[in-house]
Amino acid sequence: MRLPETGLHVIQTAYFLAVKRIRAIDLFCGAGGSSWGARLAGVNIVAGFDMWSAAKQSYPTNFPKAAFYERKLEEISPRSIKQELGKIDLILASPECQSHSQARGAAKRSKSSRDTAFQVVRFAKTLKPRWIVIENVASMRTWSRYNRFKRDLEALGYQIREQILNAADFGVPQRRKRLFLLCDKLRGPEEVKPTRGQHTTASTVIDTNGSYSFSPLKQKRRASSTLQRAGRAVRVVGKSRSFLIVYYGTDKAGGWQRLDVPLRTITTLDRFALVKPGRNGHMMRMLQVPELKQAMGMPKKFKLGSGSRREQIHLLGNAVCPPVMRAVVRSLVNCA
Repeated sequence: MRLPETGLHVIQTAYFLAVKRIRAIDLFCGAGGSSWGARLAGVNIVAGFDMWSAAKQSYPTNFPKAAFYERKLEEISPRSIKQELGKIDLILASPECQSHSQARGAAKRSKSSRDTAFQVVRFAKTLKPRWIVIENVASMRTWSRYNRFKRDLEALGYQIREQILNAADFGVPQRRKRLFLLCDKLRGPEEVKPTRGQHTTASTVIDTNGSYSFSPLKQKRRASSTLQRAGRAVRVVGKSRSFLIVYYGTDKAGGWQRLDVPLRTITTLDRFALVKPGRNGHMMRMLQVPELKQAMGMPKKFKLGSGSRREQIHLLGNAVCPPVMRAVVRSLVNCA
């Protein structure tokens, strides 16, 4: 039976009033993508933790009422945090992912980097939140201590749902698959359902009309691999259409993509270039920070600090897409 509009409004109001009482901290917070998504779900963000100076430039600006701790978690006492912040209901955490990521290829993995995940267990043991949300790259599941990590959380009384979510299924114009561990002390977390049936395309966030400066695609300093990728794209889409070049990494699709599909995963490095037809041949430019920020599902008012372009792109590549975290938190606390 469909609820009348007044009844639906009452239920929605009650939900948000209940969620407003949920107090959360964000471990490994970075720029604050997870916190932003949780706040969109109605949660009260009380603190962020990150030892990265670039995060310090961004997070406090986005969350001026939240405390910010610029130190290694290993150096922080959860007991002192409990005394300073009071009751915590939800922990958001995105432990260091570089040593789990497949993007590192054959590069040596850092054990200490991977083991930062156990700081989540240490904080949860003292703070005793009802809920925890852990986000990381999907390849975290191949970590030798992954099952141990989950068992430690279960030993604290948490029931865990493990789910791979694609940001494109939540209205984000980017194909970004990430692992989410949803933890609840009182009941088994429900499956997070996609919020969008139709994907948003890269073209919705990329300026193809000339607001940014382009340079000729074909010039002496241009790498031959770049020209080869562009050539493969032109042979498929034709000479009159714009497309994107993927700058690095193993690429089964030939190193390019169309604009009528979601952007591929944004990483911590400058990865994408827009190529468009011009009067004297194709022109090219790198995607700009405002475009990449929108492709992460972040609003224009989300701040990335005053750091360099390289630092801002690094922040974006490490971030969590807010619309995905909003859906995760809503799914988790909806049954509170």
